[in-house]
Amino acid sequence: MTGTHLESLERKSPDLQSALAVPLPQLWGGLGQRQLRPELMDQPGLDPQAHQAALLGLARINALTRSAACFFPAIRRLASQLPSKRLRLLDVACGGGDTVRAIARLGRREGLDLEVHGCDISAEAVALASAAAEAEGLEAHFFQADAIGAPLPGGYHLITTSLFLHHLREADAEALLRSMAAATLDQLLVHDLIRSHLDLLLTWAGTRLLSRSPIVRIDGPLSVGGAFELEEVAQLARAAGLTDARISRFWPERFLLSWSRNAPSS
Repeated sequence: MTGTHLESLERKSPDLQSALAVPLPQLWGGLGQRQLRPELMDQPGLDPQAHQAALLGLARINALTRSAACFFPAIRRLASQLPSKRLRLLDVACGGGDTVRAIARLGRREGLDLEVHGCDISAEAVALASAAAEAEGLEAHFFQADAIGAPLPGGYHLITTSLFLHHLREADAEALLRSMAAATLDQLLVHDLIRSHLDLLLTWAGTRLLSRSPIVRIDGPLSVGGAFELEEVAQLARAAGLTDARISRFWPERFLLSWSRNAPSS
């Protein structure tokens, strides 16, 4: 991203100006409560080339942290429970599609009968995801959709989302959980950051070591400030009506929320 383009975005958005001016010590001292700030990746005027470079940087970070791997046990379990059916999965707000491609690779490696889809509001993200899957020879399908502004399509046994919840206001996060629960045939999974000082340190260092994208380096720490603590995630799940939702913690400072439509009552 050029300095000229960044300055243009800042002029368009006073809120963005204030977000980019947040120093690390201020973020560090404010982690006691959620601080949702605008991020560069969410700006409608973002340069397509800069956007693609950021998505590739995020894919490298996600590969190192094995973000998609937290979904694999549920995929294997559902596949064994539905041996006569093709397992249909949808990843919401898929970005550059790295999670979808990881799931498609799992299916190919383990001989699972999977039909994997991803959706994102960004046309650039959908185009990049489609091209990357085609280049890798993977069977994966991508389409453009607004996960907050419209109901999610049905017919999927498993609906996932990864590193998206922290971008949303509480009301929108609750609405997303409700929409995922309404659309899934069997299960939903939500993977995201945990707001903590350790995660801020890991994110600050990781975005600088693993990406040259200014977008990634700016947005990463802001994402931690906008993330939820585990009890806040539990409150969102209860407000969305996801009784019996399970929340587990895993390295590096991530959580996985799991809810099944046919879970036994506690």
